[in-house]
Amino acid sequence: MSTNESPLRAFPELRATADYIARLQRPNGAIPWFKGGITDPWDHIEAMMGLTVCGAWQSALAALQWLADRQRPDGGWYAAYDDRGVADDSRTETNFVAYVATGLWHYFLVTGQRDVLRKYWPMVNRAVEFVLSQQNDSGEIFWAVDKYHGTNKDALVTGCSSIYKSLECALNIGTELNEPRPAWRAARQQLGNALRHHPELFDRTWASKARYSMDWFYPVLGGVITQEAAKTRLLRRWDTFVKKGFGCRCVADQPWITVAESCELVMACIAADLTSHARQVFDDIARYQLADGSWWTGYVFIEEIYWPDERPTWTAAAVLLAADALYQLTPGSTIFTSVADTLEHAEGATNLYAFKQSRGQR
Repeated sequence: MSTNESPLRAFPELRATADYIARLQRPNGAIPWFKGGITDPWDHIEAMMGLTVCGAWQSALAALQWLADRQRPDGGWYAAYDDRGVADDSRTETNFVAYVATGLWHYFLVTGQRDVLRKYWPMVNRAVEFVLSQQNDSGEIFWAVDKYHGTNKDALVTGCSSIYKSLECALNIGTELNEPRPAWRAARQQLGNALRHHPELFDRTWASKARYSMDWFYPVLGGVITQEAAKTRLLRRWDTFVKKGFGCRCVADQPWITVAESCELVMACIAADLTSHARQVFDDIARYQLADGSWWTGYVFIEEIYWPDERPTWTAAAVLLAADALYQLTPGSTIFTSVADTLEHAEGATNLYAFKQSRGQR
């Protein structure tokens, strides 16, 4: 597949979504939330992944270079940027920083461009080292470093689950490039143990986030909880978070459906072998797309209004990633629906090709 051959050619509504993201990308590669909006590292990477899915590889590379140009010497990025520069330097969020590994690995899975993987490996290496510098001895990774007060010593289930997936991707990049990082592997194991077995390590200094749907499905989406345990987890609170005919609530006690959370739930369902549930949620959110390909952030079903009056690029990208997971449009379709074999079995392999050869696979 070349950059001129979009895998979305059979899905005109999804092509329109990809075009919407591309139109909003700035000349310097930044992908803001919407026209005139900020760009934050995590959502920028999510939007970049949407461009990768649709075959806009040069645009995705521009987005990667934007990150490389703004990475600080310590490996991190600020919370938000705009056309004038840094828009919010108050903190650096660890899951934002880690997500660059997911974006780069996804790009490689889709394109096979190993030279790009090598070019941006130093950026990923610095980012992961920054993130792991914020890991507590008990395994959890603190959520942010404050400009004035230093490390905020509390952790988020959703943020750490996202980091867990990013560490998987970073380890896969290292395996592909023959750059083993055993310390990263150990850190990921510690983080997984904390998430699975020590809920007391999270939400210690603020109210529990358990009422948010992301805390429900992100451990599945990030590969922390898998197989039957993942299925059981999703089904246990399905009726709490999913409004049939509308999608996934952002918060359990609010009548507000959000498109991005719905799409992430779609991918978590596929990971948990709940494909029929995934298809139903994806079908239910079709009502939230506009004629220009964009998608509303969410919908308040009691008042029957779209709210807020925003159509973020990262929401559009989440739709594209969910569609890819459902319809297997690209070689990167399983990035959020499976855990790479290399993490479990490839200790002695120098790269993914050698690993597959060792198992008799092509």
